[in-house]
This record gives sequence, structure tokens and C-alpha cells, in this order.
Amino acid sequence: MILPPALPPEAEARRLAVLAEYQLLNSDQNEDLDRLTRLAARLFHIPIVLVSLVDHDRQFFKSRVGLDVCETIRDISFCAHAIVADDIFVVSDALADPRFRENPLVLGRPFIRFYAGKPLVTPSGERLGTLCLIDDEPRDTFTPVDRANLTDIAALVMDRLEMRRLDRMRSISQARFENIAATSPDAIICSNTRGHITFWNHAAERLFGYSAAEVDGSPLDLIVPDSWRRIYDDELSRLKNGDRPELAGQTIELSGLRRDGSEFPAELSLSAWRESDSISVGAIVRDITDRRQHESRLFRLASLDALTGLPNRAAWRERLDRVLGDAQPATVLLLDLDGFKEVNDTLGHSAGDHALIEVASRLRNTCPDAVKLARLGGDEFVVLLEGDDPEVACRTAASLVASLARPFEFAGQILDLSASIGVSISPQHSTVPDELLGAADLALYRAKAAGKGRYELFSPVFREVAVARRAFARELRIAFEHGEFEMFYQAQVDTITRRVTGAEALMRWRHPQRGLLSPASFIDVLSEKPSAPAVGEWALRQACEAAVSWGLHRPNFHIGVNLFSAQLRSGQLVATIERVLSDTGLPAASLELELVENILLRSDDTTAKSLHALRDMGVGLAFDDYGTGYASLSLLKRLPVTRLKIDRSFIRNLIQDQGDAAVVNAILYLGRSFGLHLIAEGVETEAQLAYLAERGCGEVQGYLFGRPLPREEFATKHVVGEAP
Repeated sequence: MILPPALPPEAEARRLAVLAEYQLLNSDQNEDLDRLTRLAARLFHIPIVLVSLVDHDRQFFKSRVGLDVCETIRDISFCAHAIVADDIFVVSDALADPRFRENPLVLGRPFIRFYAGKPLVTPSGERLGTLCLIDDEPRDTFTPVDRANLTDIAALVMDRLEMRRLDRMRSISQARFENIAATSPDAIICSNTRGHITFWNHAAERLFGYSAAEVDGSPLDLIVPDSWRRIYDDELSRLKNGDRPELAGQTIELSGLRRDGSEFPAELSLSAWRESDSISVGAIVRDITDRRQHESRLFRLASLDALTGLPNRAAWRERLDRVLGDAQPATVLLLDLDGFKEVNDTLGHSAGDHALIEVASRLRNTCPDAVKLARLGGDEFVVLLEGDDPEVACRTAASLVASLARPFEFAGQILDLSASIGVSISPQHSTVPDELLGAADLALYRAKAAGKGRYELFSPVFREVAVARRAFARELRIAFEHGEFEMFYQAQVDTITRRVTGAEALMRWRHPQRGLLSPASFIDVLSEKPSAPAVGEWALRQACEAAVSWGLHRPNFHIGVNLFSAQLRSGQLVATIERVLSDTGLPAASLELELVENILLRSDDTTAKSLHALRDMGVGLAFDDYGTGYASLSLLKRLPVTRLKIDRSFIRNLIQDQGDAAVVNAILYLGRSFGLHLIAEGVETEAQLAYLAERGCGEVQGYLFGRPLPREEFATKHVVGEAP
């Protein structure tokens, strides 16, 4: 048996001193680390996974799966070899390796044959130990994907170890503060520059519903509702840059997010102080629900909505509280008008107000026996009915859908309106007012997602999906912060010369556990989040930088970039495009923005002005997936579109299906008639290419010419490697 290599004495002394700072040796196993080791065991289908800390004469297992001992001596340790390795240390078959074939851990329990260990390295570069995988059977391969996965899990392990050390260092300097905070009736929370919670008193446990142990080291955003997400992100950005938070020293009113998903009004006092070379933040949070309730009593006399004459939100909520408080069975129907924004935008607020008054009238006529009707605000209405019979609830919802589907008229014009309805029932779905209304809201979301003029009865599955969606949205935010998004590029090719003329930039997510994900896996959720404009700008900048470098080899190269609807709604798109083009040096004529149908269909005057301004700059505008939806010809007249993209669904069976061929021919004719460029997606065969070329389709993209590729691979295959 060969002894493990030794570090120089000074380096070893320094390493052991840092290890002691973490106070991990001889401590209990940690559930956070245990979850990671169990994850590794499942991911690699391996019987033993260890978080091993290498002391001066032993290795101690801080977390372990598949092994019933807490430590071994260092001299026989595989991990002692691994901590001096530059990267992952792999032994494919210990019996065939002269360093280990006589090792007692090979010849006896746990009978190691395969070993892979990734060093756990502190931010200062010291190696504490390893995350290691052990099998009692040899393994011939440990792939690059395996290496990446092990590296990612090791980073998560190290992150948790680092939080423990930082917490210990903080607690030494804040002992007096925490003694005071422990008895405070107000929630007191501290966080570090990464936005991770470092202190959480008993009042915070009561207020938010999380124990201190549950939130320790967790992102502070778990108590931040979407309503002030932008404020939080701005403050966190300042902290990460080493700046003092802008709101420090102030007391403001915002809202807090409890564990059960409910929000409450809060008074927030912020303070900041510097410890060592970083800034810490403390917050005192007070629930002001009672204060708000007292204030609202002053406005109870004005309990009717001025426009419709229906009770307002406060009056309706008071009645709901009373009904549920008396344990009476009840049904809630939550209504939202489909198409109301378009009516307001195109015909003005007078038309919108007329529609709201007419909706109120139809509600009264359809539900004369309702306990309470109300306008909650905007185009949102609610009906409170007696009883908890699902059949009665659904019949009433269907009657309301039918009533509100009848034409609305204003000044001789027909208003295109309908209603979507979410239905919840008490006590089946909840006896808590917020939860019952929330259940109706989730059902309404499902109804709107399924199409216009529908109703849905709440199911507990809806809440499970909403919770999963919220968790996924948080995961997406973290992905952007950690740089997990990547840009891939698919070649766009001239149908006659077969030369590459440009590329479409396509986003991918390199997920730490699930690997490389296509946009279909995450783009719909991402596009709804406040971070969408920032992600969109990042993608735009990446694509423009790539196009500039490729344009040096291939003049007139153009790049297509997909837009989020949130980028248009932000009102900052034109300024963003100008800034990115200026920063990267890409000519405006080389950039083409791709817009899907729902963006164009919902375009208002502000959107149209932005698109015209971009076109005046010389930026191209492509109508993506044309022919798959309900877009009218008027859009092509009203908006400055420069190119139509024929959707791949029509190309797939183009040669065999006369219907698909007819649609493609119609789009080609339409494009030529409007003077638009044309490109077809999803071209995979020479026959499809020939058909499109013969009929005047200028460009194509698809697997016939290559799949989407990372920047370097695209350049090698399509730019540098191919003669212009």
C-alpha cells in the first residue's frame, strides 16, 4: 500500500487551521448535507457517498450514505489522495491499482473497487476534504457529464459548509444583539450580502411560519412577494456590489409572504452595518394588519363601487368573513373579462366603463339570489352564493358564461368580450376566506389558460401545480444569477446558394441536475416573471456580440433574437436595443427581432410605436410561427413586420400533405404581396428545400443544415469552416 502524498508543512498547517474554523469535526450529521449525499447516491446509482473531512491523522464523515462508520485513519484514506488532486480523483479499479490493491479498505469492508472524489475547496483555496463516490464493483468509465454532476454537488456541499462558518463568525460579534432580539415582539431578521438569512428570531417564526432552523442560510426571497420583487432585487444588487442598501435607515410599508402563501401588510425598518469587509442587513418587521383594519373602518361608508353600483372589495370581504365565520356552506365565483384591455386600448375608457356597467347588470339578472355581488377592481367581479353543491355551482357558472358571451354594444360597435370564471366551494376547498378566494383564483387561472369563455371548478391539484410553478420560478431566478442560461445558434441558409446568411439565437438552460433543457421546458414560466426583461437583454447582448465576431468573416451576417412580451411592456425596449447595438458595434440592419403572435395580437399604441421606432432604426422585425394562430391581415398592415417565418408544423409533411402545402403556398403568396422576406423553419429534407426554393422562399433553417449549436461550434461549422 502506498501512503497518500503529503502537502508541504506550512500548507498543511494552514489547511488544518481553516478546517478548525468550520467546527465540523465530531459534529452531528447535517440534514442539508444528507439530502445532497442521498441525491448523489441516486444520481450515480452508487451504494456509498461520503462528505469526508481530512484531519491531520484521520478522515471524519460529516455526511454519509451506505457506510456505518464515522471515520477512518488518514493513512489508508482514498480522500487523502483526492484532496491534493487538481480536479476529480478517480480510481476505476482499486484492485488493479498498485497504490490501493493492498489497502485494508479494498481487501476488507467496504471492499472499495471504484472511487471518485472531488475536493471541497474553501473560497480561500484550502482543501477541507472531499465529496466522494464509492462502489464495491469496478467502473470502466466516469464520463464528462459525471464529472460535471459531481462538481456541481460538491459546490452545493461547500456552500452549506461555508454558511456554517460565516454564521459562527457572525454570532461571535452579535451575541448581545441576538439576546435582545430573542425577546422582541417584532420579527427581527438578518441577512448577508448574498441575500441569505443569517438570523431569525422567535417572533419571525410566529409571523412567517418558518422555524429558524428551516430558513437558516436560505434566500431571503422566500418571504418576498412578487409585489415588491423589483425593490428587493435592486437592494440585493447593491449589497452584492458592496454598496449600502438604499432603504437602510428608513421605515416603509410593504407586504410579507407567509409560509402558506398568504400575504400580509407589513411595516419594515431596515438597518445596515459593516462587519469585516462585508455589509450585513437587519430588518424589523411588524404585521400591520390590525392597523390597516382600523383604518379601513373609516372608509366603510364608501362601500360601493362608484361605477357599477356593486359592493366593493371591502364590503364583499366583510360578508364573506361573516358567512365563513358562521360555518355556513358557500360558493365563490370569481370572474375576469377576456378582451377587456383590448376594448380599453382600442375604443377608449368610455367603452370599457360601459362594458363594466353592463356586466354588473347581467350579474344581477343572472344571480338574483346571490348572497353578495361585488366588483373587486378593474375587470374582476365576484359572486358569493349560498350552498356547497358543485352541480349548482357549475350550472350557475355556465349561465354566467353564456350571459356574458352575448354581444356588448357601444356607440354602434360590437365589443369583443367574454368571461372566464373560477369556482371554489366551502367547506370542501377551505373555510378560510383568503384560501377560498385563492382557490377560486387558481381555478380562474386554469379557465383562462384553457381559452376564452370557460369556467373551472377548483381541484387541489391546481394548488399543487401552483406551488410547483412558484418553486420552479424561484429556480429560474437562481439559474439566471448563477449563469446557467446559454445561447445556442441555428443557421439560416439561402435556398438557392445554400450559403449561411445568418442565425437564430436560441436560449438553453444547463440545469445542474437535469442537464441541457430546451426553451419548451422553461420559457413560458420565465416570460411571466419580473426578471424576463433582464434575461431578454442578456440574451440580446450575447447574440449581438456573437454576430459581430461572425460578421468579420461573413459580411452582412444577420442574427435573429426572440423577444419576451415583458420587454415590450417595459417601455424600455427601444433604449435597450440602442444601448446594446452601441456597446457591441452591431449594425442595426444585422439584427432581427422575432415576435410571436400573442405579442402582436396584444399590441397597443405604445407597442406599435416601439416597433415603428425600431424599424426606423433599421432593425428587422420577424413574425414568428406565422400561420399557427389567429393573426389577421390587419396586423401586417398596421405593424412594420419585415419577414414572415413559416412554422415547422407546416413543413414537416409539406411533400405528403396537400393541406400543409396549401398553407405554405398561401403564406408565400401573402409575403410576396406585402413585400416581406420569407423563411421556413424545420427543413429536414432535400425535397422540402427544393419545394420551397422553387416557390420563392428565400431562406430556410432546420436540421438539414444543422441543429442549434453553442457559439464556438457554430463558428467552426458555419462561419470560419465554410467559405463565404
